[in-house]
Amino acid sequence: MIINQHTELYGVLGNPVRHSLSPLMHNAAFSYENINAVYVAFESTDIEGAIRGMRGLGIKGMSVTIFHKTSVIPLLDEIDPLAKAIGAVNTIVNKNGKLIGYNTDTTGALRALSDFVQVNGKRCLILGAGGAARAIGYILKKNNADLMIANRSAERGKALCRAVDAVFIKLEEVIDVEVDILINTTSVGMSPHTDFSPVPEDVFRPGMTVMDIIYNPKTTTLLRVASEKGCKTVGGLGMFIYQGAEQFRLWTGKDAPVDIMRNVVEEFLI
Repeated sequence: MIINQHTELYGVLGNPVRHSLSPLMHNAAFSYENINAVYVAFESTDIEGAIRGMRGLGIKGMSVTIFHKTSVIPLLDEIDPLAKAIGAVNTIVNKNGKLIGYNTDTTGALRALSDFVQVNGKRCLILGAGGAARAIGYILKKNNADLMIANRSAERGKALCRAVDAVFIKLEEVIDVEVDILINTTSVGMSPHTDFSPVPEDVFRPGMTVMDIIYNPKTTTLLRVASEKGCKTVGGLGMFIYQGAEQFRLWTGKDAPVDIMRNVVEEFLI
């Protein structure tokens, strides 16, 4: 890939974000499809300044991650109806100077889960109440799941429950709840702090499906312990790839080279 005066710029905005493998994944996709573009990481706590920079520099698209998925919404010109319903944006498209917010976490999460289990009618528990939890909670309810949410901050957890029609439980009460599917949307266990799990091992029961949206490391402590306890485990790589593929389609109008994107990330994580 040759960077020149015609190269378009894309990136991921968050804090922290230097650990992200999105640049690796999207640059591989751009290269494979012969698209003159580059994707980089922008680590910033100044969301307003970052969006002004996106406008001023003509950055064509942005992924939005930790801590910015809800705060970015009032800064954009238009919000896709799905993202508006969820209340979280993880993708921005710069369409001729108009910044439009989308949410591809829903597509990514449902496709990743559906590779292993059907969610219709299942009792599901989400750990966390951030932007990813909003998106996953919304799509689970749309697919008739019986949903509960546990979060360290009761205020944020209850607010999300009201938004997606779920039941709030305290984190310390998770051990007493029997569910079919448990999904971790928190950053607990993410590289480099890989020795931690958001819940004690007594939570896991044989037959449960446990998903962690963290993809680095590929197998988190949560997933390792869950597997040892007889649970079916779903790593974060599937959701990461699928949501990224939908971002690629929104930005370029082309179907993403999913296998290329998956292979380059898997090779890095080995």
